[in-house]
Amino acid sequence: MKKFKFTIRGQEYDVEIKDFEGSNAKIEVNGTSYDVDVHVEEKATKTPRLVRKPVVNKPGEGKIQKGGAGAITIKAPLPGSIIKINVAVGDTINPGDTLLVMEAMKMENNVMAEKGGTVKAIKVGVGDSVLQDDVLIEIS
Repeated sequence: MKKFKFTIRGQEYDVEIKDFEGSNAKIEVNGTSYDVDVHVEEKATKTPRLVRKPVVNKPGEGKIQKGGAGAITIKAPLPGSIIKINVAVGDTINPGDTLLVMEAMKMENNVMAEKGGTVKAIKVGVGDSVLQDDVLIEIS
């Protein structure tokens, strides 16, 4: 398996490790076979452990709020930054209208309306960073 040469108090030894299972090794020293127990210290890992704190919700937190009847939300298709907003609150839009432009992965992406309606609220501003599925615009 592996061969080593040791010098102990001026005496040379040719050591060959024949087999190694668990903490037991079969070795040969200058032609004589030995079964030896190997004591290995367990190394402490340097990788930090993630410790999560329990989430404690205050009363009313964590409940899903439903939008009004017929409310449509326009969500970010991927993480990026808002670079241009083409609509204002109260504007009437049609399906396919470009609502805003966002930069994602060094490309400009047009966010378009899937359905028509009136802009109820704009939840972002120019220069804002958004994550995927963040609400950008609400349409009623």
